Amino acid sequence: MTGRDWSIQEIARLAGTTSRTLRHYDDVGLLRPSRIAHNGYRHYDESALVRLQRILLLRELGLGLPQIAEVLDPSTAPQSEESALETHLALLREEQSRLARQIASVENTINALRGGEELMAENMFDGFDHTRYKEEVEQRWGRKAYADSDRWWRGMSDAERADWQQRVSDLGRDWIAAAESGIDPASAEAQDIARRHVDWLTGIPGTPAAALRQAQGPDDAVKAYVLGLGEMYVADPRFGANYATSAGGTQGAEFVRDALRIYAEGNL
Repeated sequence: MTGRDWSIQEIARLAGTTSRTLRHYDDVGLLRPSRIAHNGYRHYDESALVRLQRILLLRELGLGLPQIAEVLDPSTAPQSEESALETHLALLREEQSRLARQIASVENTINALRGGEELMAENMFDGFDHTRYKEEVEQRWGRKAYADSDRWWRGMSDAERADWQQRVSDLGRDWIAAAESGIDPASAEAQDIARRHVDWLTGIPGTPAAALRQAQGPDDAVKAYVLGLGEMYVADPRFGANYATSAGGTQGAEFVRDALRIYAEGNL
């Protein structure tokens, strides 16, 4: 690395953030400047830039600052910066590949519909891998939960699967649009999306919400599940990414969590 460094204003401009944010990162010990100039301005060298890149990548995954601090702590994650970035790059490429397959799948469906062509069912769901979380689902809710949901998924027709995927896509789109619009999570619009979300959850065999509803279990149990799921959207970047707004971070997931909490407390 060279001996060059950049002022806080330069870094804020290059990284698309603000000097205030960078100062906050310094205050919480997440990103120290490499030096303080005689005029009091913070300056950052190349190693600080690499660390900032990792911070911003992790923020985009939905991690909060305390979580990021843990990830970057060399005592708990003794990877070199290069090795850590290589791991992150591999994950990004894997997600890029999955999204590219989904995009191609949807584009092919659109082209077939426009041209009046026969849909190729075997190609319509490339990139939509419902088995990715098999082990985690079984650990959280038991083997029966996964078996029930897997049987339900495999038993659907191609049209039913496409309809379900569209429903999921519409929910995600509407959540993001609502979060970015700045409306109150308690507003009628946000609460309508929350209602649709809970209806969707309780309609998927194998989920605790569906099992409780089917068994006519107490609404308190369904409520606890919905509240817990809302918290998981914020805490787990894999799920929070579904509600990521243009502002990045966990803003979108927090909006979903708050709206679901208000809905659950008032209706379940």
